[in-house]
Amino acid sequence: MLDRNLLHRFGILIVILLIGLGLSVCTETFLSLSNLTNVARQISINGILAVGVTFVLLTAGVDLSLGSVVALSGVACASFAHPGDHTVALPIAMGLLTGAACGLTNGMLVTRGAVAPFIVTLGMMTVARGLALIASGGRPVSNMSPELTNLAGDFLGLPIPLLCFAGVTLLAWLFLRHFRLGRYIYAIGGNENAARAAGISVANVKLFAYTLCGVLAGLAGVVLAARTTTGQPNAGVAYELDAIAAVVIGGTSLAGGVGTITGTILGVLLIGEINNGLDLLSVSSYYQAVIKGVIIVGAVWLDRRQSRS
Repeated sequence: MLDRNLLHRFGILIVILLIGLGLSVCTETFLSLSNLTNVARQISINGILAVGVTFVLLTAGVDLSLGSVVALSGVACASFAHPGDHTVALPIAMGLLTGAACGLTNGMLVTRGAVAPFIVTLGMMTVARGLALIASGGRPVSNMSPELTNLAGDFLGLPIPLLCFAGVTLLAWLFLRHFRLGRYIYAIGGNENAARAAGISVANVKLFAYTLCGVLAGLAGVVLAARTTTGQPNAGVAYELDAIAAVVIGGTSLAGGVGTITGTILGVLLIGEINNGLDLLSVSSYYQAVIKGVIIVGAVWLDRRQSRS
């Protein structure tokens, strides 16, 4: 029993270390500083999205619109980031507000409209992508100010996107662990009827979770726009799959009420390591899609097995 408990607690960390060891043997560049820095930049966007969707999954919901919201927020940010037009605060605020509006809309339809989260966020995925294409005219929004694109640079030798991810992670961990609203999120995911009977405003808590998820998707869109120096209306395709896969692999239950930010971080690291390893090994993108799909299905299968035991 002890060994099983240890494997359950540290299994994903062991897998990360084993895969890292294998990649360091099979490739010469995996442990190089340049590659590790590149991995840090790559996982930052997925990490920010994963932290946001953790809140939604903990309430037994789901958000399939993340990738499209990233694209729409990036376009909104880039549209206000032309040199000399505004201070850098405005495009960042526009990206965050765009994400918040999408998340708030999802939350309102789920809580007030009583529509299934899957249907609501699937619809938002299509709507947000369409709005991104309309707002940009179907073309990348370029000519962004250096002040904004510098957000993809370094600060004290560390990638700024990684610092954003770390800050979001720390705040989310503190919130879920030490704030009453964080405990309410767990309570609703564990037993919604019991939470309602205990006087918790289930609708408002869910609305908060979806709105926060949208805000973090907006932040991811801003970071991505800074990295690519354009607002791409076609950006973020299938980002929601990587984010949800990372959260589920990290131990958050799709049934809600179970999960941690620490587990989400480990899931993000594992997904990022696999993506980077497949690129270093020159695996075709077609096969990469198959492998990632198998990982997602496997993670959900393990989640279902654990929830039944």
